[in-house]
Amino acid sequence: MKDLVLLIAKALVDDSNQVEVKEVAGEKATVLELKVAAGDRGKIIGKEGRIIKAIRIIVNSASAKLDKRASVEVVE
Repeated sequence: MKDLVLLIAKALVDDSNQVEVKEVAGEKATVLELKVAAGDRGKIIGKEGRIIKAIRIIVNSASAKLDKRASVEVVE
């Protein structure tokens, strides 16, 4: 999952060197914390949150196929 989010995020931002994904495993689910440069945060979130919503749908679908739960959060 981490590699999937990293690949998508690097394709969307201008400064791909500052993209970081941290995987935090919990009891029931895994949280993927996505960190990008301040200027690229809007590109990841998108207009009315459409892009981050699409990324979350992709991650949820991929994790469901592996019988796991995962969510994506954008952190500062």
